[in-house]
Amino acid sequence: MPPVLPRPASAPPFESWLQPRPEGIFCAPGEFWIDPARAVPRAVITHAHSDHARGGHGAVLATPETLEFMRIRLGDGLAAQPARYGEAIAMGDVCVTLRPAGHVLGSAQVVIEHGGQRAVISGDYKTVRDPTCEGFEPVVCDLFVTEATFALPVFRHPDPAAEIAKLLASQRLFPASTHVVGCYALGKCQRLVMLLREAGYDAPIFLHGALESMCAAYRAFGVPLGDLRPATVAAKDALKGAIVLAPPSAIQDRWARRLHEPVNALASGWMRVRQRAKSRGVELPLVISDHADWDELLATLDAVRAPEIWVTHGREEALIHAASLRGIVGRALSLVGREEDAAE
Repeated sequence: MPPVLPRPASAPPFESWLQPRPEGIFCAPGEFWIDPARAVPRAVITHAHSDHARGGHGAVLATPETLEFMRIRLGDGLAAQPARYGEAIAMGDVCVTLRPAGHVLGSAQVVIEHGGQRAVISGDYKTVRDPTCEGFEPVVCDLFVTEATFALPVFRHPDPAAEIAKLLASQRLFPASTHVVGCYALGKCQRLVMLLREAGYDAPIFLHGALESMCAAYRAFGVPLGDLRPATVAAKDALKGAIVLAPPSAIQDRWARRLHEPVNALASGWMRVRQRAKSRGVELPLVISDHADWDELLATLDAVRAPEIWVTHGREEALIHAASLRGIVGRALSLVGREEDAAE
C-alpha cells in the first residue's frame, strides 16, 4: 500500500474554495457546479445518467459523448462546451481537466487545480475493463471525492464473462424461451451487448424501444455492437430462444407478456443480494455492475494517494472507516438526488 501524500500545514481547507452543498459541489473560484441536482448557471457534468446530468443549466462542460447523450435524453438547446480527456481548461481561477472514469462511454473524473492543490471528483466509476469505454485513470491528488455505492466487503463483483456464461448456459437449457435482461439504457445495455459478442454470441440481439437511441449513439462513436433489432415490432416466433434487452421496469410490465415463455434476468451489482432479486421476480440474477466494488474502491484510494476523501453517496461510513485505517481523513457529503437503483 503506497503512503498517502502529506498535507502541507499551510494549505487552506478545501472547503474554502470547494463547497459541498446538499444539491451538489460548488467550485467558488471557478463559479461552476459539479453534477448539480438543480439548474445552475454553469455546470460540469461527469456523465449522462439522470441522477448526475439534469436539464436547465445555463452552460454545461462535459465530454462530447456525455453532451450527445444529454441531448438525446433532454433535447436540443443545451449550451454545451465539449472537452476531450486531458484537455486543460481555465475556468475562473482554476484549471479543469477531464480524465476517464470507466463508468460508461464519455464518463469523466473532474480534476480541479487551484492554489497548488488538486481535487478529483470521480463521479461514478469502475476500474475493471469495459469494452465500450475508456478505462478508469487514477489521478494522484490532495482530495478525492468518491462514490460508495458498493462500499461493503460483501460486494465483490465476479468476472463479467462468467456472468455472461450463466446467461448463455440458461439459453441452451431453455432453447425455446426468450431471455429478457433488464439493464440501463446508457452504459449497461451496450456493455452487455459487447460482452455477449466477446463470448462468441453473434446472433441478433433484440432491444426494447427505450434502448435503441443510446445504442445508435454508441455506434456513431465507433462502438461495434453487431446485429441489433427492435423487439417491439418483432414477431413472437422470432423471439423464441432470443436474448432481449429491456429497461428493468419492462421485464415485469405488460410489454413482456408478448415474449415467449420469458426467463427474467437483471444485470446489476445488487443481484449479489438474493432478496433484491427475489423481490423483483428475477429468475436469473447477473452480477454485472458499472460501479466499483469494495476491492476496487480500496485499490483506488491506494492509487490516488489522497490524504483526504469526501464520499458523495452510498455506504459512506464503511468506506470512511476503511480509509481511516489507511491514515486518510474522510467526510460524508450525503448529496441529494443520487439514486440507488436495482439496475446499478
